[in-house]
Amino acid sequence: MKRRWFLASTAAVALATVSLTAACGGNESAEGGEAAGGVLTMATSADYPPYEFVETAGGTEEIVGFDVDIARHIATELGYDLEITNIDFNGLIPALQAGRADFVMAGMTPTEERQQNVDFSDIYYTAQQTIVSPSGSGITSPADLEDKTVGVQLGSIQEGLAQDLATETPGMELSPLNRINEIVQELKSGRIDAAIIEDTVAKGFLENNPDLEAVVIPEEGPVGSAIAFPKDSERVDDFNQVLAEMESSGLMEELIVKWFGDGAE
Repeated sequence: MKRRWFLASTAAVALATVSLTAACGGNESAEGGEAAGGVLTMATSADYPPYEFVETAGGTEEIVGFDVDIARHIATELGYDLEITNIDFNGLIPALQAGRADFVMAGMTPTEERQQNVDFSDIYYTAQQTIVSPSGSGITSPADLEDKTVGVQLGSIQEGLAQDLATETPGMELSPLNRINEIVQELKSGRIDAAIIEDTVAKGFLENNPDLEAVVIPEEGPVGSAIAFPKDSERVDDFNQVLAEMESSGLMEELIVKWFGDGAE
């Protein structure tokens, strides 16, 4: 996988809610303002391993992943407890706008359209997009999606990419769904012909489903994951500073190896 760093040096119905103790001190509500002993609320869509997913080991449900580890560290450094709210991806930005969350981490790409509605941190990780299809399908490039039904996650960068591809690919139709696992099940059942999924996320599904294969889509347009905030949030600079410190200290690389493996590059 290709990774590039752009970190500046200084720079709703909830499905599940998990409280993660980070540290005490300082507070800021979703609308702003400081008080003692506060909590930061992070909204995510926990169906996107290894960024965020629900771990059920031990008989309990806990949201874990790459983004969660980053968020927990940032909350600790800034002196907050962290609460995580799990909702569908297409409801994340509305949750920010409605003041139901302080920030969003969900492998979200800062597209121009999204930047009109929310603010973003520096990009902390960059991956590639892939076409996932049944093994032996013969799909080796976007051009092979002609007359195919393609699954995408609602509100995602993949949906936007697929919409662009559909304008230049005769007969290509989209099948938008809320959750990645739903897309994979539709693919395995034959109800869709292919799906567009980020490579780091597709990797886990491919390992568990040897009857699927993937091909990388050449990069065009915005790429990378960033943290989303309500417009004019005062937290952006603080988060960027911690992200930069995580990169310079090597902690970010440790988390990348932990969640993506030492082959991520």
